Amino acid sequence: MIRTFLSLFAVLAFAVQGYSQESSTEFKASGKPTIRIFSNYHTTSADGNSMNQFEITRAYLGYEHQFSPNWSGIVLYDVANPGAGSLQMSAFVKLASLEYKKDDLKVGFGLIETKHFKAAEGQWGYRYLYKSFQDEYKLSPSADLGVSVDYKFSDLISGDFSINNGEGYKNIEADSAFKYCLGLTLSPMSGLWIRGYYDYMDQNFDNANTAQQTASLSAGYKSGKLSLGADYNYQYNHGRKSGKDLYGTSVYGTYIVGKKSNVFARYDDLASNKMTGAADNWNVSKDGQLYMIGFEYSPVKGVKIAPNFQSFAKKSVTANSVYVNVEVKF
Repeated sequence: MIRTFLSLFAVLAFAVQGYSQESSTEFKASGKPTIRIFSNYHTTSADGNSMNQFEITRAYLGYEHQFSPNWSGIVLYDVANPGAGSLQMSAFVKLASLEYKKDDLKVGFGLIETKHFKAAEGQWGYRYLYKSFQDEYKLSPSADLGVSVDYKFSDLISGDFSINNGEGYKNIEADSAFKYCLGLTLSPMSGLWIRGYYDYMDQNFDNANTAQQTASLSAGYKSGKLSLGADYNYQYNHGRKSGKDLYGTSVYGTYIVGKKSNVFARYDDLASNKMTGAADNWNVSKDGQLYMIGFEYSPVKGVKIAPNFQSFAKKSVTANSVYVNVEVKF
């Protein structure tokens, strides 16, 4: 499936490039590389034990190309630590997409950013510190194979619809099930947006699993130096497993204190349901509350440094961490 999408992307890209050269004498196609590096030093204490570590958690390496005023494409590699005690970095194709944009219409095809992730990520704004709620707690991937359509109906309302594989960018299509996603965003006043989102992922007929559904309501507000955001998510049949529901809230904010600096804070509350006959919640080892507060400083364009404190309180243990996170972008 991935090969099919990428082959189609390549064919369309060359076709569009040829069309733009023939039909336009004024526009000149151009492109640019994109590189982002996330690193940190942190010390963590939990249950009487402590750990100190330097990390490079992720590097994005890619290229963006503008074929014509309406057509563009991007290829982005994600080099990251896969976790679970791994000592090696792994590389994945994060994005490989073709996009058409004209007036109020935008259409994307290929390995694309998921729309609800992009909205939450833009409001949170500190990806190099911590992922947005749905991405961090595995309610939805940040990118997926599929097609998306965005349309701005007016200054008040815009909508988006997408069909994705549902497995995310690290996995190929494992079955014939698709995820159908629908989002609606309202902008009732300057600086304020409210978004409703719903997705439905077919059951896996080969394994007789249950369909998964996700509902989310989020809002963001920016005025002067202050930025606030919040979202609530509920996922029925998490992982397409009957009776396993995952839900929670995320609240966060930023206040600019200088031309190159700001302070930020975030609170997450992740919870799961107790299944019939179970002694405890099925996700109890991961459920908990995140508390984060920090300071970000940008000494030069493209560099961000953020000392911060993070505490994740679970049922049995609380992990407290002091981080110094760094993002380099060029």
